[in-house]
Formats: sequence, structure tokens, C-alpha cells
Amino acid sequence: MKKVLLTATVQSHICQFHKPLCRVLHGLGYEIHVAARDNLAEKNGLVLDFADKVYDVPFARSPFSKQNLGAYRMLRGIIEEQKYDAVHCNTPVGGVLTRLACRKARKQGMRVLYTAHGFHFYKGAPKKNWLLYYPIEWLCAHWTDRLLTITDEDFALATRKFRKTTVCRIHGVGADQTRFYPIPEKQRDQLRQQNGITPEQRVILCVGELLPNKNQKTAIAAMQEVIKAQPNALLCIAGNGPEQGALQAQIESLGLQEHVRLLGYTTKIQEWYGMSDVLVACSYREGLPMNVIEAMLCGVPVVASVNRGHRELIKDAENGYLVQPDDAQAYAAKILSLLQNNEHCLDVAQAAHASAQDYRAERVEHELAQIYQNL
Repeated sequence: MKKVLLTATVQSHICQFHKPLCRVLHGLGYEIHVAARDNLAEKNGLVLDFADKVYDVPFARSPFSKQNLGAYRMLRGIIEEQKYDAVHCNTPVGGVLTRLACRKARKQGMRVLYTAHGFHFYKGAPKKNWLLYYPIEWLCAHWTDRLLTITDEDFALATRKFRKTTVCRIHGVGADQTRFYPIPEKQRDQLRQQNGITPEQRVILCVGELLPNKNQKTAIAAMQEVIKAQPNALLCIAGNGPEQGALQAQIESLGLQEHVRLLGYTTKIQEWYGMSDVLVACSYREGLPMNVIEAMLCGVPVVASVNRGHRELIKDAENGYLVQPDDAQAYAAKILSLLQNNEHCLDVAQAAHASAQDYRAERVEHELAQIYQNL
């Protein structure tokens, strides 16, 4: 049987984003191994139950951590022992260390793939990002047989800059169309009742790890203006992370305890999309955000920050809205324009649902199967 190793910095990345890839690989007859740091205890019940073998490799998120030296040695030993047919790596740290560890095995015929979930260097990125990350990725491209990009911008850049590898374009990692779809109003009402949301409340959802880049603080700040015009508005923030304490303090300092809920990490995020009237996304940087794709597939209109990942998905004022990431007033205005005009909200939601169809798992699995069949 053929064997493939999937790597990433953390196991939750594989759990959350690569089930479609694993379905393809099992269908093609591969035994699937995973190597990543075990962080599943932090993710409220997330289970890596679709891999045949899992290695806990202690990658650190910071590329400068000494911990990554031990992770590299461990990973190189796994690759030399297991004799994989292919290794498919993800995330910046996991991707670089894996390709370094694969150099010897690649000379012996093993194939190496890397999915770029959003380059740190891009049009408008800080100069330091180009100075640090671009040379590393240029070098690693020499040790990569297939470089998979998930946005048009990254595909164009990689095709132009990385001539030592074959660059492919896929539509993200694939959103599960059996989980993310518009639900009937009766089911929506039942879910809201079960979660303590009254019929008159309007729910604004924000989804993502609680990190500075995700910028949930702007969504909270926007609620000060939203509740002036819409006193029954409720912001629900799904996710966990190091910013939780700071966000809770912000909520309390603004007196928004009745209008903002921190939900923590949830494995039932599709239910929260179903209960929501608007999704808000405030991040400074994104590759191709799954939260936006999933919300659009569920027929939820989106107000998002201007960045290359959001621009890939949203045409301003057509299938959603784009505003500057720190402009709380603009967020509030666009949220209210949707909450206060049901007909307009429905038009935007329908346009969002239609434009998200290319990002369904069914489409992405077909693209991935072609790449592996041609490997």
C-alpha cells in the first residue's frame, strides 16, 4: 500500500482543514500518517480520527524557537524510517521544517507537496515580510514537487517567482457542504431557543482563534454604535486563544456584558451560522478564510476587513461588505445596513451563497485528486 505523511505545526490544523484531502488519499489507496504537535485538548473535543497513524511532533509556532530543532530531528527520523511515497506539508513552520527533512528522501523518489494557505509576502505586505519569508519560500520551492496555492493572487505570484516547482491552484481546503448550508426557519428558531437567544435578538457572529491578527477587539468596539440603533443586537465570538482575557476586559470596560458573548471553542459552529444574521470578520491578514466561506454557504451575509483573503471572496456591496480592519464605525454602519433592511440582507445573503459554491469540498476533492493522479 502507498503511504503519505501529512504535516502541520498543530494537529488541529489537519483536523479542521484536511478531511477532504484525506478522503481523496484514502480513495486513491494511500495509508495516511500525520505528524504535528498534539493540541487537541485545547480544542474542546476535536478528534483526529481519520488518519491511520499519528505522531506527536513538538513543532513551535515561532520559527525562532529552539523547540523546532528537536521537532526537525524527530520528523527526519520518521521520514527515513517509514519510506513514504509522498509527504504533504502545511503551515509556515511545518512546511519549511518538513521540506528540509525531506531532501534526502526526495532524491530517492519521494514526492513533496506544500499547500500555501497564504504567503506572508504579498502585495502591500510589510517590507520585512518580503526580506524574511520570501527568500525562505524561494529556497524551499527547490525541494517541492507541487506547490498548491488557494488564491488567485498567490497563484500568480508563485507562478512568476518560483520556477523550480509546479504551481497548482485549488479552491481552498474544501468546506463540507453537508454541514454548511442554509437551514429552515423552524430549525433556526429551535437552535436559538436552545442557546438562550430570544426571538427579537439579532445575532452577529465572529469566528476565529482569539489572536491579535484576528482583531476581535474591533468587532466589540463596533457594538457600541450598533446597540444605539439596534438595542437587541448580540455579538457572539466563537474561538479560544491568548487574547481571551484582554477581550473580556474590553467587554466589561465598555459595559457590553449583555451584548457580547465569548462562546469559547465549539465543534458545532454550523449551528451558530444557522442562528446568525450577520458574520463579522476583522482580521488584518488572511489566506482564504474558512469562516467566511462557511458563512456564505450557510446564506449568512458577511462584513469583513480589507485583506487579500477577504477580497478573494467578497465583492463589496454585492455579496458582502469590505471595510478597513480598525474602522469600528464603518463596521457598525454596514452591520446596521443589513440588520435594518431585511430585503437587502436577503439579497446579499443569496449572492454570497451563490458565489461560495466553488469552495465546496466536492469541488476541491476533484482538484486534489487530479493533482495526486498526475504526481
